[in-house]
Amino acid sequence: MKTRALGRTGLQLPILSFGASSLGQEFRKVSLDEALKSVRVALDCGLNFIDTSPFYGRGMSEVLLGIALRDVPRDSYTLCTKLGRYDLQHFDFSAKRVSESVDVSLHRLGTDHLDIILCHDIEFVPMQQIVDVTIPALKKIQQQGKVRFVGFSGYPQKIFKFICDQADVDCVLSYNQYTLQNTRFADESVPYLKAKGVGVMNAGPFSARLLTNAPLPAWLKEPEDVKAAARAAAALCNSRGSDIAKLALQFSLAHEDITTTISGSANPENIRKWAQWEAEPVDWDLIHEVQKIFEPVKNIGHREGLPENN
Repeated sequence: MKTRALGRTGLQLPILSFGASSLGQEFRKVSLDEALKSVRVALDCGLNFIDTSPFYGRGMSEVLLGIALRDVPRDSYTLCTKLGRYDLQHFDFSAKRVSESVDVSLHRLGTDHLDIILCHDIEFVPMQQIVDVTIPALKKIQQQGKVRFVGFSGYPQKIFKFICDQADVDCVLSYNQYTLQNTRFADESVPYLKAKGVGVMNAGPFSARLLTNAPLPAWLKEPEDVKAAARAAAALCNSRGSDIAKLALQFSLAHEDITTTISGSANPENIRKWAQWEAEPVDWDLIHEVQKIFEPVKNIGHREGLPENN
């Protein structure tokens, strides 16, 4: 698996990484065997950067990941978890909870240190708190050796400049905003982050199944014209003997200034397929045809979190 440097951290991450949200049954019921096998297959395929959160499965993802990694040498994978979001409407970015959350995550994951810790979905709270309280608390924990690198994640592009103009962070994570249909992350934020030396990570190349042949989830927030364009693009790919999911993944992986793209599944066969797609040639002609279908709805997304953070 090809790797890229993560900002100034010194970390080299695979361009395709494993997201463990599915281990928390965020999309469907998952058996213990599926969860454990998915982690093993991801590592075998070179997806040795693993991203999780206490929010995923309300702790279940971290617990199962800790079990799956129990006998895996700690220096053979890079581990990221998050803090601050614990349920759909439960957010706590206080200094006290920061310290507690890191210790709980370390216990669940069965390790004495985290490679990366991210403030999770910061757009749901007044963001100045992240600058004034949460990041300083994380810096103290970083000095204790419990975490190596500190950052934050979220959906609106406004959050990246707001935080990085005021605070020194190592890396950030954006999701669903560097895809075949929506490239706002690369258009609006990546050049700014690169100039600051902040490590850049992307998640959600399939945009919550929008860019796949799977049925769209009822909770998908994108407008109907975006969904219609995605169905038309999928049909075009099928008519050419291709899969829109393959194009979507390859497109996200190709951006040289995005260190890694995180994708999750509790289906080992999906993970093997993604690793295979990563190694295959990219059909840029078909990608450009798909992008033409998306032109009328390019970069149309939705609002997330507090109105003032969008």
